[in-house]
Amino acid sequence: MSTSPIMSNIYQEFGVRTIINARSYSTKLGGCSLPNSVLRAMTEAANSCVLIEDLQEAAGRVIAEVTGAETGIVTSGASAALTLAAAACLTGLDVSKMNNLPDTSRMNNEIICHRAHRNDYDHALRLAGAKFIEAGFGYYTFAHDVEMAINPQTVALFYLAGHQGSALPLEDFVDIAHRRGLPVIVDAAAALPPAENLKAFIAAGADLVAFSGGKHIRGPQATGILCGRRDLILAASLQHQDMDVFPETWPRRNLMGGGKLKGPPHHGIGRGFKVGKEEIAGLMMALKLYPQRDFAAERAHWMHDMQTITSGLSAIRGISAQLIFPQDDGSTVPSAQIQIAPATVGLSAWDLINRLQEGDPAIAVFEKLAPERIVVLYPEGLRQGEATVVVRRLQEILHGNRMKAL
Repeated sequence: MSTSPIMSNIYQEFGVRTIINARSYSTKLGGCSLPNSVLRAMTEAANSCVLIEDLQEAAGRVIAEVTGAETGIVTSGASAALTLAAAACLTGLDVSKMNNLPDTSRMNNEIICHRAHRNDYDHALRLAGAKFIEAGFGYYTFAHDVEMAINPQTVALFYLAGHQGSALPLEDFVDIAHRRGLPVIVDAAAALPPAENLKAFIAAGADLVAFSGGKHIRGPQATGILCGRRDLILAASLQHQDMDVFPETWPRRNLMGGGKLKGPPHHGIGRGFKVGKEEIAGLMMALKLYPQRDFAAERAHWMHDMQTITSGLSAIRGISAQLIFPQDDGSTVPSAQIQIAPATVGLSAWDLINRLQEGDPAIAVFEKLAPERIVVLYPEGLRQGEATVVVRRLQEILHGNRMKAL
């Protein structure tokens, strides 16, 4: 549920239409609507200059408090966090290796993962120069499958949160890695809610965890969190920030004096992932607010919106609408699933999705199950009263199309 006021003037000024978001916290729709307190924090941050290192260190303290990790950094999204996580495991604090990425031809560069955990988003880790080694099978993985995959070229193990079905429990995966002195990276970009997951993966022993900042946390869309071990977060941050510095005046020159670094690295693999002071401040505020939110009330509102949609479609022939809670993957976000009989309704799931998105008002829904003749709607991006608008628009399309078919 959105907490910020509707402000469409800027979009009208540039001729861009607004969209009712029944697709969830989708990047292509701009993520979540920001609470006013987050917007105020971003506005205040815009009015002064700070050393980004200092601001990131302050963010690290906030991140540590809410995640239980030693520290963390704000990144330009969860994908950037995964790239930086891989980079940290590939290089450690070796400046020469940092300067060579993504060329890993002369260094250890393999990351072990469950075969069932391969996905479109793991490109983010390969972007740093990592090579994936798959363990197990798509339907099941034994501990010895993971153990056998580990070799002298291994730098880390990778785990996809929320997809445990055919994978080892995270605790067992971590135990295998730690017995060999290897870190575990967890992709938890979409693991919230439940709110408990913000601490669960660190508590299970993960060394680096990536979260999206612009979804359930309600921070700026172009933010993410990388939290975990202090040494690995330092390696990630050194490859993330502007390194156009002189050793003699570098604010972190103590790292050289202490023998941790040979010198400051050049612009690292994450230089293009820079985060502005406004985004960092906005996410810090969202994280401070996160533990104070009434998640039970939020879920009740989501349930009400999904029930509004399903009940509003119950009388339409050729449509079967049902509320799904929890989801098959264990997600605690309810959804409304509309099963379509094309012969009766006179249009396919794809047709309905396009009619919604191209109509007035424009409405975006989740299209992944369209091949199964199912249109899915999620509640998180809906503003107050928009569920009723969605129902009315669906009724117009479905009733109107049936009359044409007759």
